[in-house]
Order: sequence, then C-alpha cells, then structure tokens
Amino acid sequence: MGIVPSHGPLLTVSSKFSPQSFFSRTLLSGWGTGTDVDTKFELATRYTLEVVTSEELRSLFETKTNPTAYIGYEPSGFVHTGQLITSAKILDLQNAGIGVTIFLADWHALINDKVGGKLENIRACGEYLKECFLASGVKDTVKFVWASDLIDHSSYWEKFIRIAKASSLQRIKRAMTIMGRSDDEAEIDASKVMYPPMQAADIFELGVDIAYAGMDQRRAHMLARDAADKLGWKKPIAIHTPLLVSLQGGERMDPVEAKMSKSKPASAVYLHDTPEEITKKIKNAFCPPEIEGNPVLDIAKLIVFPRTGLLKIDRPVKYGGAIEFKSFDELAAAYSGGKLHPQDLKIGTAEALIEILAPVRAHFQKHPANLDKVKALSVTR
Repeated sequence: MGIVPSHGPLLTVSSKFSPQSFFSRTLLSGWGTGTDVDTKFELATRYTLEVVTSEELRSLFETKTNPTAYIGYEPSGFVHTGQLITSAKILDLQNAGIGVTIFLADWHALINDKVGGKLENIRACGEYLKECFLASGVKDTVKFVWASDLIDHSSYWEKFIRIAKASSLQRIKRAMTIMGRSDDEAEIDASKVMYPPMQAADIFELGVDIAYAGMDQRRAHMLARDAADKLGWKKPIAIHTPLLVSLQGGERMDPVEAKMSKSKPASAVYLHDTPEEITKKIKNAFCPPEIEGNPVLDIAKLIVFPRTGLLKIDRPVKYGGAIEFKSFDELAAAYSGGKLHPQDLKIGTAEALIEILAPVRAHFQKHPANLDKVKALSVTR
C-alpha cells in the first residue's frame, strides 16, 4: 500500500541527497530544491517515519504542479527542539515545490485547556510560534492561518458535522491521543469530543493535498482519510515524522507517551535556551548504554546529523582525543560498542545543538517582545 512502517527505520537517503550536500552548519541555508518528480519525492519523504501512501504522493507530483500541504499547531507555550524536525520537513516540502500552510489552532488550544484557556494568551503564543518557525529555517513564503479564520465559515461546520456523522463515537474517542489526552479524560467536558472532527475539518476546509505532522497526530489524519472515503471527498496524503524522546527518558513507553514536552522544562531543550541551559539539560539527560529510547542519541539522529552531516566530539587526549562521526550509524556503533563514553556523547551533542540553535537565539535577542509575552504567561499544559 506504499506505507512506510510506523516503527521501522527512517527512510533511507540516497547518496545523491547526502546530508552534506543539503545542510550547512548555519541552520538549513543552502538546501537544494527539486524540479523533477524523483527529486521532489525524495525531498518530501526523507527522514520520515511514514507516508500514507507513497503511491499517492508520487502521483500527486506527477499530476499537480503546485501541491499544497499543512501542519496544525496548538499555540501553547515555549517551543522545544522537536520543532527543528518539523521545520526541516516543512523546508523540504517547500523545496519540493509544495505550498505549506502552518495552521495556528487557537480554538483547538482553547478546547484543550492550554495557557489558562484564554484566547488572548493562546494568540500571544501563536505570534511567538510564527517567529520560531521562521527563525528555525522555514521560508517566509509559508502561509500562517488561524483557526479563527475558518470558524466563521458555515462550510467549515458543515464539514465538521459530516465528518462526525461518518465517524463512530468510539473512533473519535480513540483519536483523543492527538490532544495528549486519553479517552477517559475526555469525559471531563464534552468539548474534547469535538477536537478530532475539527482537526479533520481543518484539512478539508483548507483544501490541502497533504497533511503533515509528527506521529502523535496520526489518528487524526487516519480519521480524515476514513471520512474522505465515506463521503467521497479528496483523501489527504499523510506524512509523519518522528518524535523526540523526553530528556528524562521513556524507553519502555509508547513513543507518543514518552515524547519531549514543552510543559516540562527538564524534559526538553527550548529553542531560546542559552548555551548554559542547553549544556545543563543535556548533561542531566537520561543516556542509557542502549541505542533505543536514548534521548541524547535521538537528538543526534533526528536533528544533528540531518542538519550538519557530522558530529564532532572533543575529548582529552587521555580518553582518545577529538573524534568525528560522519553518520548516525557510525556513532551508534561506537556508542553501543563501548568506544564512546555517555558523558562525551552528551558534550558533543550539546555543543552541536548550541550551534544549530544560534540563529534562533540571535533572533529573539533582537526581537524579544513575543518571547517575553509567553514567558509572562502561566503555562498550564
């Protein structure tokens, strides 16, 4: 069916598209663009966990000159380094000739009780979120749309009702995990049940070809595809990228449950963190001898290597001296074989992350207003 296994390895990158040729150490400058179908497909699918379906995506590139995609975000506090995965993929999609919309889901955040359940707080977070995306490398051709821009349309609510009628209550409650909640929690107030059909309605009201998100949003996209089948609507292609594991660990947990959380400072590196804060957080991170469920290796695999193509680790001569790894596989082999100490891995990863985030820190040093507003808010989730 052209679906990349959800728990398998990331899509492989051919030698034609090596990280060194597409990434620079100044945060995503110098990336390539695609004009032929194969190049566009490679850009759109690399470093993803799942594409539903690859056949549909290739057909889209073959039949449509200017495809469209969207990703939805709840504006709700500080942004952590997991967004670097998202920003990189958005830039991939842009370079593949896809028009990308970042959907600022303010009403969804209200339903989900974010930042005190106050729209003015949520919208302040949204303005800050816009800056985070642009500062982390997304091209300014991206389109920002608020949920508030859609909810006044009767066509939106018609889609919402038709999706809800085409979906069982049980199916909708199973999709509650897209909110970071269990279906049992949904019993707290009835608005929570509206969330999954609203997220599906967003896709159809925007009229996009592709729905992109992390793996935690998969159920919403599958709900939308299922509804499209039943209602005879255009079915959105779904692209999903990996989630960063919490710095506090979670190797025995479901990847969605164990993900980095912006509401838990010890679990996440924020985009605006100082070099000292980044170093401290990585130093205190869970770092087992295993590869799986290792948040420090996750950062190296999902952020450092895709953006820089290598990881440099400075060690004292008595511990082997400075060393460079030119691929994650090379790093993983050395680490699992006991040839690299966890502390050295942490130091190298922290230094790489400090460098990668330098442009974001510089932006907020020059333009602190929106970040200061978010700092002043009481973040509830």
